Amino acid sequence: MAAELRLVERSKEGDLQAFEELVLMYQKQIYNLGYRMMGNEEDACDIAQEAFLRAYKSIGKFNLKSRFGTWIYRIAMNLCIDELRKRKKTKLYPIVHNDNPEDKQYKLVSDAGDLPEELVEKKETRLKVQQAINRLPEDHRTMIVLRDIQGRSYQEIADIMGLNLGTVKSRISRARYNLKEEIEKQTGTERRELRLKC
Repeated sequence: MAAELRLVERSKEGDLQAFEELVLMYQKQIYNLGYRMMGNEEDACDIAQEAFLRAYKSIGKFNLKSRFGTWIYRIAMNLCIDELRKRKKTKLYPIVHNDNPEDKQYKLVSDAGDLPEELVEKKETRLKVQQAINRLPEDHRTMIVLRDIQGRSYQEIADIMGLNLGTVKSRISRARYNLKEEIEKQTGTERRELRLKC
């Protein structure tokens, strides 16, 4: 935290190398956020680049009382939401899977004992869940991505989104319910339990 604060202070004074170090600290997390929100690598790269560009241009106005990580997350999340709203008219829902070994936060690891048909079934399940996430309204998608995929705390989400804690908790609850409904619609099953991290 102290090291990050020093980098922010140096960045505010125009030190480009200090800002590049901040980018290195957060680029993977911001890319992952963009990937989960937008559903593809190209858009995730665009979101990450635009988020850091905006942060660099506005670093002079950054309030040192909050964390840089929270601030850059908010910028990236707002970019994702804006882009999703622009695309809403087209109703495009990309099919996404993620087997990128570099992406350790989202790398899906199978048990050594999995049979080939079990691996296929797991991959199909991941695909169905991602497709269902892509169909959620952007506010619900945001909550699922931040809480259940990125593992952010309720308080972190409240800070990132500029919401109070009670609002965050109720939106997460509604988002999870809607995600479950989307998965049930997609699979055609009656009541299937969806296990997400709480």
